[in-house]
Amino acid sequence: MSSKPQALKQLALQKFRKNFWGVFSFYFIVLVGLVSVFAYSFAPDNSQHANQMHLSIHSKKPGFTVKLLTLPSQFASNQSTFNALFFGKKNSDTEIPISEFHIEGNSLMYTEYTADGLEGEQKSVETSLFPDHAVLDHIKEKTFYFGTDKYGRDLLSRVLVGSRISFFIGFVAVFISLIIGVFMGSIAGYFGGKVDAFIMWIINITWSIPTLLLVIAITLALGKGFWQVFIAVGLTMWVEVARVVRGQIISAKEMQYVTAARALGFNDYRIITRHILPNIMAPVIVISAANFAAAILIESGLSFLGIGAQPPMASWGAMIKDHYNYIILGKPYLAIIPGLCIMSLVMAFMLIGNALRDALDVKN
Repeated sequence: MSSKPQALKQLALQKFRKNFWGVFSFYFIVLVGLVSVFAYSFAPDNSQHANQMHLSIHSKKPGFTVKLLTLPSQFASNQSTFNALFFGKKNSDTEIPISEFHIEGNSLMYTEYTADGLEGEQKSVETSLFPDHAVLDHIKEKTFYFGTDKYGRDLLSRVLVGSRISFFIGFVAVFISLIIGVFMGSIAGYFGGKVDAFIMWIINITWSIPTLLLVIAITLALGKGFWQVFIAVGLTMWVEVARVVRGQIISAKEMQYVTAARALGFNDYRIITRHILPNIMAPVIVISAANFAAAILIESGLSFLGIGAQPPMASWGAMIKDHYNYIILGKPYLAIIPGLCIMSLVMAFMLIGNALRDALDVKN
């Protein structure tokens, strides 16, 4: 009996491997997942939320290069390596873009960077401020590969750190929707009658409310914030899962293996969890992949409206909100780059959903 399910799994896996776009999307999603988890290890700006501002070099084009003078902080940091790796460095050092510098005695003389050919202000700092008087170790030329945003922050670092929200909201929202949707759909489909009518009434009411409007209402009730958005999106996506599970269970509960399980005296909980649900998970997996993409789009929309992740937290939707007007000001890349990131991640989840649908279709 166990060899047959194993054979079906192997067949589905073989069909999935033959789908180029499905496999490509899978590895792309894995890559984005690794980047989002270890974002601060890859980001040039590893400060918390990649929020190191340099207003004198705001809105610079990709590939812009400038010298940065780092003035060490006088306050010791007690942050652990683990915390800095996953949550960013609590950077109290001061970075100053400069155009020229020279050392006179015990003083470092430098000229602050200014755009449009203007002459920057000349300032000085004591070399004793630097450890071991190693001044040159604190002056480095930095290239901003994606340019800088309107606050002079490294756009590449913001994109890498911002991938966390868009990626993890899919997992959290889909997890919440699966728990609620499978539970509600299972009860409605298996027991039927008044229980089914009551749950379908709840589903239809939830379905009739526009998704974005419902998410906004839940977010405002829970408050603005990181986890509030995750919960709000998850609480609005369970209806699709519930309807699919309900329909599948209505068909499956008339099957002979369910009748045999009842004849053996198994309780309803065991019949649903051990016999019916494992046999109807294929369409649930497919709709979950689609819900991943929907959750990313909803979160981006909320961040664009200012209800999602709050500043200074990096978010692709918030980055578009901050820079969409730059599209007509000759610097469209500030909004296009995060927009392309959202598009590529959503497309990857949709393609992997299509590949799973084809692989799990027993008729093919």
